[in-house]
Amino acid sequence: MTITEIAKMAGVSVSAVSRYLNDGYISAEKRKKIKAVIDRTGYKPSKQAQILRTKKSKVIGVILPKISSESIARVADGISSVLSGAGYQMLLASTENQPKREIEYLNLFKNNPVDGILFSASVFDKAHREALKRLEIPVVIISQKFEGFACVYHDDYGAAKAMAEIMLRKGCKNIGHIGVIQEDAAAGKSRTDGYIDAMRESGIRAAKSMIEVGGFGMDAGYGCMKELLGRHPNLDGVFCATDTLAVGAMTCLKDMGKRVPQDVAVSGIGHNRMSRVVTPKLTTAHLFYKTSGIEAANMLLEMIEEKSTISRQTKLGYEVIEAESV
Repeated sequence: MTITEIAKMAGVSVSAVSRYLNDGYISAEKRKKIKAVIDRTGYKPSKQAQILRTKKSKVIGVILPKISSESIARVADGISSVLSGAGYQMLLASTENQPKREIEYLNLFKNNPVDGILFSASVFDKAHREALKRLEIPVVIISQKFEGFACVYHDDYGAAKAMAEIMLRKGCKNIGHIGVIQEDAAAGKSRTDGYIDAMRESGIRAAKSMIEVGGFGMDAGYGCMKELLGRHPNLDGVFCATDTLAVGAMTCLKDMGKRVPQDVAVSGIGHNRMSRVVTPKLTTAHLFYKTSGIEAANMLLEMIEEKSTISRQTKLGYEVIEAESV
């Protein structure tokens, strides 16, 4: 069935049916007639025809690094709440933190009818920049600041510095750091820099031997903590780049007979569920992951509706959560 047939059955013009289907203005009487015919026939408009008419698919491509991560799940929840409310569908791709797959999905969405892309990755390089520049649709980057592109990101540096400063205020002097790959500008370099600067401003030089870099899992936190204690048995504090690393570090400390925080204070970033149920409860910085998804989705929809090429950048703050581990 076509809209021409719907128009004939309802006794209205084809343009009136088109306006009805695209939420345009028509009289209440015509709207009632068209709705009655559509309800009776079960008519559903062709998606391809809608795209041709409106130049919009009402679909957003969303590329995320690992949907099993609690923080990424919170981002996705924020995105979904905005898109569903605005009548958009979300086409989700998980890359498992593999740069090659990130580029593949950017190219896939470039060649398929999506109205825009929300993109989150841990590392951005020349290949990412080139792939993003080739896009002819709006894109908003989440969780990383990437010059030249619209993005919503966190104050990773400020949160990290605040966590190190808390331990310094509580009297810790020999504070180590468990970080992640420095190619990750947000969770890696920015958080490590925050720790280093907090130490420097308190008159303490953070030696390289006080920093251990690993993966993102609890096992990495455990292993890095063991390495740090092996080099510095007098360690009295450790700032971890994520809560997951911090929980791994706390497990290691307990296994080695160290008390938290009496012997070694521990802090993290993220304020995930584990930080609230582990004993002692973890001192951490709450990052507004769901809000980042909401802000990024709203920014993208504004760019789509206004056909804007302006690359806005929004930095979100953090909330210090002081608990029992420091």
